[in-house]
Amino acid sequence: MGADAGRPRRKREKTFGWRVVAGLAIPFLLLLARYRIRNPERIPQEGAFVLSPNHYSNFDPLTTGYMLWRLGRVPRFLAKASLFKVPVLGAILRATGQIPVERQGSGHNRQPLAAAANLVDDGLAVIVYPEGTLTRDPEMWPMRGKSGAVRTALEHDVPVIPMAHWGVQQILPRYSKKLSVFPRKTVDAIIGEPVDLSRWRGRPIDREVLAEATEAVMAAITALLEELRGEQAPEVRWDPSAHGQTETGRFES
Repeated sequence: MGADAGRPRRKREKTFGWRVVAGLAIPFLLLLARYRIRNPERIPQEGAFVLSPNHYSNFDPLTTGYMLWRLGRVPRFLAKASLFKVPVLGAILRATGQIPVERQGSGHNRQPLAAAANLVDDGLAVIVYPEGTLTRDPEMWPMRGKSGAVRTALEHDVPVIPMAHWGVQQILPRYSKKLSVFPRKTVDAIIGEPVDLSRWRGRPIDREVLAEATEAVMAAITALLEELRGEQAPEVRWDPSAHGQTETGRFES
């Protein structure tokens, strides 16, 4: 008997259905842009993790999903429920089993986290945008984060890997519905080291723990974006409530 006898066989992520979807979507994505990824080796090739990118365009899920696919893993999202109504994008999200996140106050806030937990238990990668919606920051820096990414990581003892990307706004600007096809764009991304959550693991997961751990994730994402953009982010993270903005809906700077 071989050394692997008796071990459960790892579920194959890139199934036939996924390859069909990828075969349809990837040529279109490559028509729109070239994708440059720094530190690709930081994406684990097996096992569960939460990938936490910045979020500033409704096209982000497609480009982030493609880049994770290119790095050998299948993308699964906690995505804003309204994105499932976007033509083409919504159809792809539904067909690939992505997880809609209802608006706060809807009474369904725990349902998407439970669905994400099932994916984590299966050893899969889950993409969670910790801002929860497109950033309200006027210069598109990461704004105040929400706790979904760190709650999933702490409850199921998996790593959070930060990611930053820049350039998708040239394909689809924030809140725009018009894609820019030509000329071909460039999207840059950088993968960070797993965020050190050791000081919060094993503690009761209360509001203080979630707030501190979430800020650690947002700080890591912001530092990566500073590196990509060659600029320094504002010292104070954008907080929509401090600027009289709602957490949902269209925002004009």
